[in-house]
Amino acid sequence: MESFLLSTGIVALAEMGDKTQLLSLLLAAKFRRPLPIIIGILVATLFNHAFAGAVGGWITTFFGTDVLRWVLGLSFIAMAVWTLIPDKIDDVEAKHERFGVFVTTVIAFFIAEMGDKTQVATVALAAKYSAFYAVVAGTTLGMMIANIPAVLLGNKIIEMVSMRLVHAIAAVIFAVLGVLTLLNVGSLF
Repeated sequence: MESFLLSTGIVALAEMGDKTQLLSLLLAAKFRRPLPIIIGILVATLFNHAFAGAVGGWITTFFGTDVLRWVLGLSFIAMAVWTLIPDKIDDVEAKHERFGVFVTTVIAFFIAEMGDKTQVATVALAAKYSAFYAVVAGTTLGMMIANIPAVLLGNKIIEMVSMRLVHAIAAVIFAVLGVLTLLNVGSLF
C-alpha cells in the first residue's frame, strides 16, 4: 500500500506545472472535448508507466542491492532538483490533430512522457519497491489527479495554486526519499 500511496502523491505533485499538464490545458482549449482527452491521457499514461515500471523491475535484477540503493537514492535526489525546474510545452507535441481528439491525446501524451520526470520517477519507484502493479497504478492515478482538473477547469486551477510551492513540496519528498534510500531505511511510514 505504501508504494501505491507514495507513487500517487509524488507523481500528482510532480505533475503540477509539468509539460504534460500544460499539454492537457492546450488540448482542452483546442478541442473542448474533455472526455476523449481524459481517456487519451489515461491510455497513454498506462502504456508509458507500464513500460517504465517494467524497466524499473528489470533494473532490480541487473544491479546488486548496494549498487541499486545508491543509483536509486541519487536518482531520487536528482528528481528533487529536476522538479524545481519549470517545464515549458513544445508546440510540436500537439500537432497530431488530424487523428482526432482521442488519438491525438494518446500520441501527444505518450511522446511528452518519454523521458519526463514522472516516467523516470516511475522507473525509480518500481525499482525501489519491486511492486509493479502498485507503482504503475499509483503513478497513473497521480497523473490523472493532476491532469483531469487541468482538462476540466483549465487555467483557473493554475491561477489558484502556487506552482512554486507545489514543486518545492514534490522536491522535498523526492529528496527525503533519496536520502532514506541512501541510508537504507526500508519504509517511510
